[in-house]
Amino acid sequence: MSVMAYMPFGAGGIIIRVESDIRRGIPGIDISGLAEGAVREARDRVRAAFRNSGFSFPLDRILINLAPAGLKKYGAALDLPIALSVMAAANIAPVSGNLLVMGELELSGNIRPVRGVLAAIAEGLSEGITEFIVPAENAGEAAILSEKGAKFTAAKNLQDAVHALFIREETGELPLSLVSSPTAKVAANTAADMSEIGGDFADVRGQAVYKRAMEIAAAGGHNVLVFGPPGAGKTMLARRLPSIMAPLTPDEAVEVTRLYSLAGPHHDGGFIDRLITSPPFRAPHHSASAEGILGGGRIPRPGEISLAHFGVLFLDEAPEFRVNVLQALREPLEDRVISIVRAEGPVRLPAEFQLLMTANSCPCGRLGIRESSNACFCSPEEINRYWRKFGGALLDRVEIRAAILPPKIEEMGRRNPSCAEEKSSVIAARVRAAVEIQRRRFKGTGIRRNALLPAGKADDFCPMSEKAESAFHLAVSKLGLSGRAYHGILRVARTIADLDGKDTIETEHILEAVQHRRLGEDPWEILSF
Repeated sequence: MSVMAYMPFGAGGIIIRVESDIRRGIPGIDISGLAEGAVREARDRVRAAFRNSGFSFPLDRILINLAPAGLKKYGAALDLPIALSVMAAANIAPVSGNLLVMGELELSGNIRPVRGVLAAIAEGLSEGITEFIVPAENAGEAAILSEKGAKFTAAKNLQDAVHALFIREETGELPLSLVSSPTAKVAANTAADMSEIGGDFADVRGQAVYKRAMEIAAAGGHNVLVFGPPGAGKTMLARRLPSIMAPLTPDEAVEVTRLYSLAGPHHDGGFIDRLITSPPFRAPHHSASAEGILGGGRIPRPGEISLAHFGVLFLDEAPEFRVNVLQALREPLEDRVISIVRAEGPVRLPAEFQLLMTANSCPCGRLGIRESSNACFCSPEEINRYWRKFGGALLDRVEIRAAILPPKIEEMGRRNPSCAEEKSSVIAARVRAAVEIQRRRFKGTGIRRNALLPAGKADDFCPMSEKAESAFHLAVSKLGLSGRAYHGILRVARTIADLDGKDTIETEHILEAVQHRRLGEDPWEILSF
């Protein structure tokens, strides 16, 4: 008898058929199908869970096969499928038709949550499987796809799972779990409420150029580099970017939530219990390894760039990250996917993210401060070595650069009512309007945002007035920009025009895009800012 199971692998997973055969012989359990570590140990957990749940374990020779047999099987999510497969072979519980089961068993018979439930249900639906048994703690995650036709039972222990199978045998379908709809929980996770979580743009005094750069980046999905002395507000404003970003579309929300499901428990130890509707904002520490940022590991799973899919990867104090980590970002920024090669085959992880980096202008951080008492004491060689960590290839992929200085003393004092700072909600309204324009423009083309506009289609989607085109060519020739920078400025100008509600790119849009691009190649530029 067989039960369907699921093993997470990379950004997806594999549906596994768990088959059991009981024959005469010395009592014991044999598992075939390249079972690794935790899967081999399942035989002991299953035997104890049987006994402690009130079931008699068969006193015969049991062979369990995990198909396809040529792939290594990892993790403890196969415990419950193995237990139910043995019960079906021993005529203890009725199992028929396509049924996908996930769950780790404790010795007491209780079922522990596992990662990848949402991905398993999505994969099962694509294979024609509509019934699922999942751990009770993964019920909220499973309910996300209930409107797509998924029917599931959330079981707390082995007895609950067996009881659900008997009801399925009598009525023809699994008893549905009474969990709240995930749509009732998404209200606390929308972009409009992110200002309460990460702060409001109005909290940051001054820095008009930086705020404008963040607005353009949020609207078009562009990469950003911000540099300047400590205390200027680089990190403070960067962490407020989610408060102005547009919510994800329903399809994007499901894809992002699926990736977080595959990643496993989040920082507080819990599992996903709702649909993620806001673009993710990931801010790893500078000590993060290449595997942690890019993904992979012995058992490949999504890294930070995949968890930032459709969102932002924020590298605070970017030059402090390892050089190999920074340089490894070049290919994902270009290809929007990362391929990790393992003995079992290549694993493709999604990486459609926008990069946000902040940096000091020099190792001591004082380059740009004009007061003699706080002047920079780094040598030119130290400054150049510090800045070379970025590399020209990575910087060339950053369309927006902003150099900032600490705010003036009058800006730090009591707020002037005549020049009050804009709230995040006001900026977010403009960003959402620009994003909607892009969604209508690129509908059916496979392009999400202006930042992803291919060079070959720039002429079709970026019409310019004659004056704008002349100004554009003059600026590119004077600055000596690369071909990638040429198209980067054009994409940013397209976003600025969208923020203004214009179909045609005008001269002022080109000039502003050039202004946001011209800095960042040389840290000494902060002195002329």
